Amino acid sequence: MSRPRIVIVGAGFAGYRTARTLSRTTRGRAHITLLNPTDYFLYLPLLPQVAAGVLEPRRVTVSLSDTLPNVRLVLGEADRIDLDGQTLHYTGPEGEGGTLAYDRLVLAAGSVNKLLPIPGVAEYAHGFRGLPEALYLRDHVTRQVELAAAADDPESCAARCTFVVVGAGYTGTEVAAHGQMFTDAQVRKHPLRQGMRPRWMLLDVAPRVLPEMDEKLSTTADRVLRQRGVDVRMGTSVKEATPDGVVLTDGEFVETRTLVWCVGVRPDPLVESLGLPMEKGRLLVDPHLQVPGRPELFACGDVAAVPDLDKPGSYTPMTAQHAWRHGKVAAENVAASLGLGGARKPYRHRDLGFVVDLGGAKAAANPLGVPLSGVPAGAVTRGYHLAAMPGNRVRVAADWLLDAVLPRQAVQLGLVRSWSVPLDTSSPELARVPGGPERRQEESARSGPGAAIAADTHDGGTGAGSSQGRAGEEPAKGHPGSRVTQDRPGSGTAQRRSEEELAKGRPGAEPARNWPTDEPAKGPVGGGSAKGQPGGESAKGRSGGESARSQAGGEPAKGHAGGVPARNQPGGEPAAKNRPGGEPAKGQPGGVPARNQPGGEPAAKNRPGGESAKNQPGSTPQPPPGQPPPGPDTAPGPVKRSDAPDDSAKGDS
Repeated sequence: MSRPRIVIVGAGFAGYRTARTLSRTTRGRAHITLLNPTDYFLYLPLLPQVAAGVLEPRRVTVSLSDTLPNVRLVLGEADRIDLDGQTLHYTGPEGEGGTLAYDRLVLAAGSVNKLLPIPGVAEYAHGFRGLPEALYLRDHVTRQVELAAAADDPESCAARCTFVVVGAGYTGTEVAAHGQMFTDAQVRKHPLRQGMRPRWMLLDVAPRVLPEMDEKLSTTADRVLRQRGVDVRMGTSVKEATPDGVVLTDGEFVETRTLVWCVGVRPDPLVESLGLPMEKGRLLVDPHLQVPGRPELFACGDVAAVPDLDKPGSYTPMTAQHAWRHGKVAAENVAASLGLGGARKPYRHRDLGFVVDLGGAKAAANPLGVPLSGVPAGAVTRGYHLAAMPGNRVRVAADWLLDAVLPRQAVQLGLVRSWSVPLDTSSPELARVPGGPERRQEESARSGPGAAIAADTHDGGTGAGSSQGRAGEEPAKGHPGSRVTQDRPGSGTAQRRSEEELAKGRPGAEPARNWPTDEPAKGPVGGGSAKGQPGGESAKGRSGGESARSQAGGEPAKGHAGGVPARNQPGGEPAAKNRPGGEPAKGQPGGVPARNQPGGEPAAKNRPGGESAKNQPGSTPQPPPGQPPPGPDTAPGPVKRSDAPDDSAKGDS
């Protein structure tokens, strides 16, 4: 008799606990497959300490292969689930596709950043859901302090040393607390010329810090933050984000280059297209974590709306503590449904309290309902994390000890750039890379009482705020590989919307928009960036001359790689006028021959002897096909941000 096949989607708190419990329960009597984009489990509660330089990144990651015996790890992201055929289709890290058949499926895909319909947030803010975002924030904060120390302009110095965190929940509070300590330590070693001090702001529309937790915890955290110098503003949030700063709901404009978005999370969009009953974006399950009417389908963690048996009519909140315990119950019930374990059990939760690490020896905790603060709370908090972590305990403890006796290493490695970690993405655990197989998503980022962003962009969710290119649109002629697969809700098939392939010659190219004609748009994506350049203003003095409207951030220029081919080429149109340096010579390949040559017109202005392109010694050669445009900070998609280390980089956040 063949062994049953169990597939688990996601290796967060719920998915990892499910896989570990099933491995111990089944003891090799079942095929267990774990599908996850990364090969590690991320211990999210310690992520703020990575951003603040307390812990090294690998300390908060636990190898899946090393800690999950008898579990097969498959790297990839689920794209489509055929509920009737009991198969799951996924895309691997190098773009390859695959299919997994199952007898039992456990959905534990987790959550992504929650977006709100606030202008500019998708373009200029960054979330805090994955390791790439934490690494980016650490580099970015370090860079801003270093640039501020070298700045002669007091206003520029103040803007770079102002850091705005939106969301005073668990994550936002810890980010602000650790961030203030991190920047203060940098300034002590390298004082700012104007004698300024880094300023951290914590905003939330709630009436108090940590509104979902005990009021005593909230009071303790608020007191520590204010004593440390954090500008805590309750009842206030961001009304609009711009390249130069943020407009608050009370009308004040705060100049800043850093906006950290910690307002909450929403379930992974994969479950939305299953066509099954939902509750605020989460899949409805019974107390046994089983989907009604689908005996082979289980869900747990942030994607599942699990009834709270102690509070009839409500569901368990989306917290790591619940997800971790969901996983254990889900594993036991899956094993029971296959005859490999005992009887099924409903999920019941007993609150053991919460802990909030505020940096140093400061913390707020209420273990078993006993409120603590100061050093005792700090000891309980770190002891809890060491006990809860499934690995790396000795290394984490060693890093804490070293941080207590040695100064932190405040250096920027530059491994993760701004465009690599867009806020509007369905894969916060993965950093975007030029030419990499990105998961495209068209799902509207709905969260909260109002609609969020109109639609995710097709460049992998860079948050350009564009609503073009939704499902069902045909790609413009000449854009290879830009067709988007669609969902069929209610058809028994769940599909994560994605492009079939990247545009040739342009990593991360944006799919075509549904304009009345087949020509791509000549304007910038989102309407805010200057002529499509990532970061706002066109860099006239940079390589490539004056920025063309069809550079990265808008539609590709006609005749360029990824755009519409020249008219004299098969199926094409004439070379675009907006190539770097001005209008191309008519005698160029694909154009009309020059008059002074056989059968042609005189040489165009940009040819030798004519008028040269702006700021260029001559016409600028284009980069080879398949490579991004020149410049270290040019994103491979329509990203409006720039991390250029000069004062012109006003969009850097």
